Amino acid sequence: MNSKYDIIIVGAGAAGFFTAINIVEKNPKLKVAILERGKEVLTKVRISGGGRCNVTHACFVPNDLVKFYPRGEKELRGPFHQFSSGDTIEWFEKHDVELKIEDDGRMFPISDSSQTIIDCFTNATKKLGIDVLTNQSVQSIFKAENLEENYWKVETTVATFACQKLVMTTGSNPKIWEMLSEIGHTIIEAVPSLFTFNIKDTRIKDLMGLSAFASVKVKNTKLESSGPLLITHWGMSGPGILRLSAWGARILAEKNYQFILEVNWLNDLTFEETLEKLKELKLEHSKKAVSKKSPFDFPNRLWESLVLASEISEEIKWADLTKNQLQNLANQLTNGQFQVNGKSTFKEEFVTAGGIDLKEINFKSMESKVHKNLFFAGEIVNIDAITGGFNFQNAWTSSFIVAETIG
Repeated sequence: MNSKYDIIIVGAGAAGFFTAINIVEKNPKLKVAILERGKEVLTKVRISGGGRCNVTHACFVPNDLVKFYPRGEKELRGPFHQFSSGDTIEWFEKHDVELKIEDDGRMFPISDSSQTIIDCFTNATKKLGIDVLTNQSVQSIFKAENLEENYWKVETTVATFACQKLVMTTGSNPKIWEMLSEIGHTIIEAVPSLFTFNIKDTRIKDLMGLSAFASVKVKNTKLESSGPLLITHWGMSGPGILRLSAWGARILAEKNYQFILEVNWLNDLTFEETLEKLKELKLEHSKKAVSKKSPFDFPNRLWESLVLASEISEEIKWADLTKNQLQNLANQLTNGQFQVNGKSTFKEEFVTAGGIDLKEINFKSMESKVHKNLFFAGEIVNIDAITGGFNFQNAWTSSFIVAETIG
């Protein structure tokens, strides 16, 4: 089987399908195939957002949207002016998929099922005559150049394909990165992004499921973040932690995920302000036991645990607190030091920082600067985002630009 196509797209994920559909909608004459190494397509779409598919985020200003990308902020500014979250909503509406906005800005199909997105894509490819070929594990890609024509050859485990233009949408696939590096592309080594922290500490041992709005810092670095922090049975998670892991992906990898996390459970209150507040409480609640009720906006059980960690026993009353104990407590509240030993994957959605060096891509067309007629979309390039629909938005935007250029 030696199949010739105008365009071959390697990778049958979100970016692959979106690119193919937009190319053929723009130019129905083009013959397009999507190659997929597995037997299933759109597997990441299926599990994303807990099976509901977090399609995008309700952030409609490109200059605000780019701030959610630890890698790619500068490069995506232009592309987001071309195709942004509002365009995504409109695109899906045109394809009979209505989206809804949740309180935190995340957007899902109103069906609350990723199957809606999968059906939308697979129906469109059938209708447009796009070949979706599974079990096609790519073994090599090379440029065949002779006097008559330039074209790409793609060899898979079962066939050889030829095409005028080649689009790579394989996400974080080390084997494909290696092939691209063999033909001259620079690959920024992949490290995990968006992960939770493993912490064994008596202060949080029996508090799984509790959350508080906190600010967190990695000691002796500039890395800091704030947001809801969730205590889990293996340590800490929640938006504040995930954001820190995304922005610190490289630094934390260098530290081998062993570091001190500084937690301010009162978010923006300083040690001094907290100490003053505790002194006021000492006067106001002199006859009450300190550990009984949290005077701050976080759970009583967490308060009780931090009180005990400050060497204040359960029955001690506010009036009996020593200067030392007040300082200990202010310190636990605003600068708790937690030893992190390792990381855990956040849900089953594995995001990495790394991929094709951004300097080697023309972001007006998503074409390679190293090879003509080679294009990239989605997570194969060194762009990643925090959780909330942003990684998908990068896929839609980059795919749309590829389609505009080719179509």
